[in-house]
Amino acid sequence: MKKYDVIILTDKRYVNPPKLNNYIQNVLDEDNYVKKALENQGLTVDRLSWDDATFNWTTTKYILFRTTWDYFDRFSEFSTWLNTVSKQTTLLNSEKIIRWNIDKHYLQDLQQNGVHICESYFIEKSTQTTLQELSQKYNLNDFVLKPCISGTARHTYKISLENIHEYEETFSTLIDKEAMIIQPFQYQIVEKGEISLMVMNGKFTHAVLKTAKSGDFRVQDDFGGSVHNYTPTDEEILFAENAVKACIETPIYARVDVFTDNNGKLAIAELELIEPELWFRNHPAAADELALGIKQLIIKNEEIS
Repeated sequence: MKKYDVIILTDKRYVNPPKLNNYIQNVLDEDNYVKKALENQGLTVDRLSWDDATFNWTTTKYILFRTTWDYFDRFSEFSTWLNTVSKQTTLLNSEKIIRWNIDKHYLQDLQQNGVHICESYFIEKSTQTTLQELSQKYNLNDFVLKPCISGTARHTYKISLENIHEYEETFSTLIDKEAMIIQPFQYQIVEKGEISLMVMNGKFTHAVLKTAKSGDFRVQDDFGGSVHNYTPTDEEILFAENAVKACIETPIYARVDVFTDNNGKLAIAELELIEPELWFRNHPAAADELALGIKQLIIKNEEIS
């Protein structure tokens, strides 16, 4: 018999933290909304660090990735753990969709499935080229460079013809180790911001608007960006739900980050399926929707077995 229905995953920094600040309190609150919602469905729930070596992962039916925000800093270790634990229990979202979503090549799959992404060029690992050559090849004056596997704007740079020489050495070092993506700089993100639409069980629940601080282009709060409640249009909601339908399998939760591109078209910025900030504190009912979907999944799988 399984001891738990669901284990909510975090990272060890957020398990009984000795000191609290607003950031950590938000993490705890977000996870607690999910925990309470699952318990209200009559499920047995606990919350642990993903790398807790003392826990027997075979004792839970499901593990739910939530605030595992150190995984990309420890990717090799995380990948090994993911491979092991996926054989011991059921992952939400699944290992298959996690591995697909970790690598920004997934944007190409979305595009092939009819979801609009902004102009994007993938530079594969060990490619012998320079930023100057790339900017000429793709006619780019202002563009953004970032790794295909990344998080929290790691190695994300805004590059122009005026400063391109300053990043040649950085690019040379990075491309020797990992694939990169370059995209034309999207001016609308700076002017209008980026919309995050939360989708639970394939259906839109709520949205926020993320804006960059003055003088920056990154909307993440790690870099001074701000978050505001947002009421999306029907077009934006449909776009987000269709993006989720275009995934290789249906995720139990998703955050769809969209913006208006330089050509005035709605486009995917990122599709976050691993451990996204979901702003349940802005809309607690979304946690109930997620919990209901998980409960229904448990019932369905038990009926099958």
